[in-house]
Amino acid sequence: MNREASAGAVPGEAEGQPAAKPAPPAAGGRSGTGRSGTGRSGTGRPKRPSLGGGRPAQDRELRAQGRQTVRRLLEAGLAEFDERGFQAVRVDDIVRRARTSHGTFYLYFSNKDDFFKALLRDALHDMGVITDAFPVVTRSDAGRTALREWVHTFCETYAAHAAVIRILSQADVVGEEVWGDGLQLLFRLAEAITQGMTAASPKWQAPAGGADVRAGGGRVAAGRPAGEAPAGGEGQAAGQGNAAGGGQAAAPAGHAELTAVACLMMLERVNYLLSVEVRLPREEMVDRLTAIIFAAFHSP
Repeated sequence: MNREASAGAVPGEAEGQPAAKPAPPAAGGRSGTGRSGTGRSGTGRPKRPSLGGGRPAQDRELRAQGRQTVRRLLEAGLAEFDERGFQAVRVDDIVRRARTSHGTFYLYFSNKDDFFKALLRDALHDMGVITDAFPVVTRSDAGRTALREWVHTFCETYAAHAAVIRILSQADVVGEEVWGDGLQLLFRLAEAITQGMTAASPKWQAPAGGADVRAGGGRVAAGRPAGEAPAGGEGQAAGQGNAAGGGQAAAPAGHAELTAVACLMMLERVNYLLSVEVRLPREEMVDRLTAIIFAAFHSP
């Protein structure tokens, strides 16, 4: 296959000439992602982070043709990863599917790992958007409706980046640094679910120094490493009813966060099955997932 660097490249980019900066987008105009995660417009999301390319392209502004070349490579690689998995795919496969050359690929990406990280930036970005959008879910019908809309959006976002998310779950494939980025986002999302599901309910109260379930800390209970027994009677009443004054005990913050993690794992596994074309009724699954999460936090 032709390794000529200029094949498919923007005139001037191969020679290192600076490209003109693109005009700023019109006010309110933003582009988003389709199933490929690389550029369907009109969904209200910012321009794809991946369209800037990988390490070789980071020090220069890409012209429109260069961004289109990057888009074509990303779509080809995503399709290859989706069909065959990360380990089986080679740069050869990506450039063949994109109908371009090795030289063009290496204008924008250092190697397959660098290429995957560009796709990962899109996935982490979009998952970060829905993390920030998690609503305050009241015990009312309006709260349940808001939750269902969010679950539906989560499923759409997962579907757009399913191949990348499946690869990201394999720490031995992608490496500790990349896997850690995904794990940090997962726990950030769990925190958002915890806050959104408990903010409007008196059942859940967060004591000072509440639970820490963040990635890398090995902590899943308030101020204690996982598996360590509480000292001095600390936490003896966790999860137990409080009869004093006839009031209902507040559920401990650690319990709320673990509930959120469990719900998130359920969401991820169901969407994983959907992404590998297991025949499940998608909208009915959205209804059931919503009902389970709602009941987990808002049951009597």
